[in-house]
Amino acid sequence: MKLDVLAFAAHPDDLEITCGGTIIKLVEQGCKVGLCDMTRGEMGTYGTAQTREEELQDAARRLGVAIRVNAGLPDSGLFNVREQQEKVVAVLREHTPELVILPGHDQRHPDHTATPRIVFDACFFAGLAKFGTGTTHRPRKIVYAHTSFAPFAPGFVVDITAQMEKKLHAVAAYKTQFPAQGKGLASLEMLQTRMRDRARSYGMMIEKPYGEGFYQRETMEVDDLTKLSGKSI
Repeated sequence: MKLDVLAFAAHPDDLEITCGGTIIKLVEQGCKVGLCDMTRGEMGTYGTAQTREEELQDAARRLGVAIRVNAGLPDSGLFNVREQQEKVVAVLREHTPELVILPGHDQRHPDHTATPRIVFDACFFAGLAKFGTGTTHRPRKIVYAHTSFAPFAPGFVVDITAQMEKKLHAVAAYKTQFPAQGKGLASLEMLQTRMRDRARSYGMMIEKPYGEGFYQRETMEVDDLTKLSGKSI
């Protein structure tokens, strides 16, 4: 299946939490969007690989994406090595996305830090004719989902005000990970409260109720200064 957008994350539920609103918005805008979980989350404290598979497929339906695939890599075992890059190259060549969304920044979970490094390199290698098998394809654009604890501001923010409730609904599919009666940070109520707070902080940057932050490596071109969005404070 050819995709317009393919978003990658280390584990099921990562994408819903970090950039689920933007994914829903892209779908609503008519884009063919796919998700790729690098692992099945089988090392997680709660649930099993089977229950997490059921939950992630339910979440995908709630997001409205065209397809959700898995790179088949080991949970708590992601490293930027050739064997793992090859798995991602195969996914990229099969689905030929123009835009790739990756997790941003170094994070506490090593898998979260390794994922963008593996996929970033795989995006380049996927365009090399002598790398592996299959028809070459190199995505045109790569963006990174910002995190609220990052030491610098996002490069841009997507308004997800209209998608916020759908995003929360998608995260609620992960019943084993965030049970309604859970305690502390493991509870769905606490998680959704934190997600609202995070989205509000990004939304304030663009004077909207809710937002999701992103950044890119490249400098953005501006053709007409008079059409820049937003207003100066």
